[in-house]
Amino acid sequence: MLIEFRVENHRSLRDEQALTFEAGRVGDSSDPRPRRVGGHDEMLLPAAVIYGPNASGKSNVLSALGFMREAVLLSHRRWEPEGGIPRTAFAWAGRRHEPSMFETSVLIGETKLDYGFTVNDEAVEEEWLFAWPNHRKQMWFEREGDSFKFGEHLKGPNEAVKEVTRPNALYLSAAAQHRHQQLTLLYSWFRDLFPVNISGREYRMFHESFIPEILFPTDDRQRSLFPVDDSDDTLATRIRQLLQSADIGIVDVKREVSDHEFRGRTLRRPRVLLQHQVDDEDSWLDLNEESEGTKTLFRMAPSVFRTLESGGLLLVDELEASLHPLIGLAIVKLFNCPQANPKNAQVVFTTHDTNLLGNTLGESPLRRDQIWFTEKDKDGASTLYPLTDYKPRKSENLERGYLQGRYGAIPFLGDISWMTE
Repeated sequence: MLIEFRVENHRSLRDEQALTFEAGRVGDSSDPRPRRVGGHDEMLLPAAVIYGPNASGKSNVLSALGFMREAVLLSHRRWEPEGGIPRTAFAWAGRRHEPSMFETSVLIGETKLDYGFTVNDEAVEEEWLFAWPNHRKQMWFEREGDSFKFGEHLKGPNEAVKEVTRPNALYLSAAAQHRHQQLTLLYSWFRDLFPVNISGREYRMFHESFIPEILFPTDDRQRSLFPVDDSDDTLATRIRQLLQSADIGIVDVKREVSDHEFRGRTLRRPRVLLQHQVDDEDSWLDLNEESEGTKTLFRMAPSVFRTLESGGLLLVDELEASLHPLIGLAIVKLFNCPQANPKNAQVVFTTHDTNLLGNTLGESPLRRDQIWFTEKDKDGASTLYPLTDYKPRKSENLERGYLQGRYGAIPFLGDISWMTE
């Protein structure tokens, strides 16, 4: 589980900002949302939301986590040897050429790991990994440029990996590719971080053309997503249940594979078809002809359930995009529910949907310590802060308070009366 994430000098996040999943003192002992996990003294939360006006920096918090994931997974294999570091630093006030810092505290099994690095445009300046097995601190490795120091508790091909680690690649990335078993668990944690709708080269939503393979991994030419026997717990079944609970009028989903000729070759092209009326055999539509909301739900659903299955971390920018508020509410409840989320998966998302703050759709699914805000100062630098900084009363209408500007993080519109005259 993610305990805390820190970032500095990434896009509008000029100064160091921190997002924590540690539970605050805002609920009662019967609240099922905070999780007690071995290896960490504080209870951890399964979900967090970031509110803020457009261009306030909330998406940059997620893109920072996405960049860290990309660096861990791809810097050794995919980044060009002479290509430097593809980072985006704060553009003004002399920060453009200063290093960027990314750090996570995660809980893997019952061991806390603190991993982070600083980079400039050309190379990795620093990289470090500390572990706390049985609450006792161990230094596993520290790096300053091309100089490495390994702790006695890090076993494996340390020196061999060091020799193949380029200046613009992370040691952790190189270690995973060279089967350093002790570091594989941390690498896998980043691999199980699923970005949805995050800007960047590696973070976009699944393209519609990938959906047939995601939903139907077999090579059947025609197969229903709505089997007669729904007792299995496959990915397809769970997506079907979400579609039914969304009540968007879909009664069946199937995959078809057709052959077509292209430049003298026969190509097989799969597609997903959706049925809207059970008593009409012709009521099938191609997914590409569906509404944006339906397509968004299909793109997002595999990541939601893969995260729940792996116990990973899901990042979603603009959860409400083209989705009914009840769908966003259902997704948050999935992560908050111990029965639906037994592996302690987590989600952090941005949204403008104030319905999730409660009252309009009933009681909020979010605790006060799960709600965060971003806003920019006059220099264009973003600040990330939790709702608990304001200590609202338990009975306070959070949606009204937010829209009235009681917690900040809303746009200042000025005088727009001329637009309505």
